Amino acid sequence: MTSYSVGILTLSDKGARGEREDTSGAMLKALFSGMDEYRVVRYLLIADDQALIAETLSSWVDVEGIDLIITTGGTGVSPSDRTPEATRMVIEREVPGIAEAMRMASLQKTIQAVWSRAMAGIRKESLIVNLPGSEKAARENIEAVLPALAHGLYKLKGGQADCGVLV
Repeated sequence: MTSYSVGILTLSDKGARGEREDTSGAMLKALFSGMDEYRVVRYLLIADDQALIAETLSSWVDVEGIDLIITTGGTGVSPSDRTPEATRMVIEREVPGIAEAMRMASLQKTIQAVWSRAMAGIRKESLIVNLPGSEKAARENIEAVLPALAHGLYKLKGGQADCGVLV
């Protein structure tokens, strides 16, 4: 069985200042650590700074070769929410179906999901997925797309099996 490396990046000004506990990042770390097909290799909490976010994402792909990067936080419409912009700066191809699926699942629970600007995209052979910052919303969003991620990573890495065949 293939094992994909995972980096979890939490974006939170308050968290970076030590004023808020990072429950969403911790939840994601525990979730991915508990699955055979993934291994968490990086976990970091930084401020909502677009340049720093882009620099971190680029480094995790270009230098560390992390297969799957999950961000949590900074996807709303607050002035400091810049995660989608930073992600857009570094990706080569967008994967809109991931964000669409997450928003569709969220809308079944709350109308506030219309404010999500989360996105997903590819840089080299790595997938970057933006999640909301709250633990509850991050869990609901990742659960909406988790069943598809391993197959997508397999194809991204050059896997030749037909998409109708589970890997």
